[in-house]
Amino acid sequence: MIALPEDFPAQTDKHSTEEGSIFAPRFDASGLITAVVTDARSGELLMVAHMNAQALRLTLETGIAHYWSRSRQSLWKKGETSGNLQTVTEIRTDCDQDALWLKVTVAGNGPTCHTERHSCFYRTIAIKDGKITLNK
Repeated sequence: MIALPEDFPAQTDKHSTEEGSIFAPRFDASGLITAVVTDARSGELLMVAHMNAQALRLTLETGIAHYWSRSRQSLWKKGETSGNLQTVTEIRTDCDQDALWLKVTVAGNGPTCHTERHSCFYRTIAIKDGKITLNK
């Protein structure tokens, strides 16, 4: 298990944030950071979620993805009910450390989306001749 500080370090300046070696995630005013989640093997976009400091800390400590459910206002261990746990193989942060990219493997290669689809991004928006069509 990784020993993490009680709080993540504060960002001190732009240069340190962008070029330094300190992981200092920047949470928004609601205490959340956006997490983009892709399949570690295929690269397919699976979902976009949010993490609070506790969810991020648990993810780093356990290697299993945890998120903050904005609708339920609670911590959420992805796949805890379905068995389709997301094991994190890599986490990246963007230049100003206000978004995360999680690469995961899904247990049993089960569905990620609550609609029982592999990805939450199953619909496309087509634009043709000035008309917009939503396809699934």
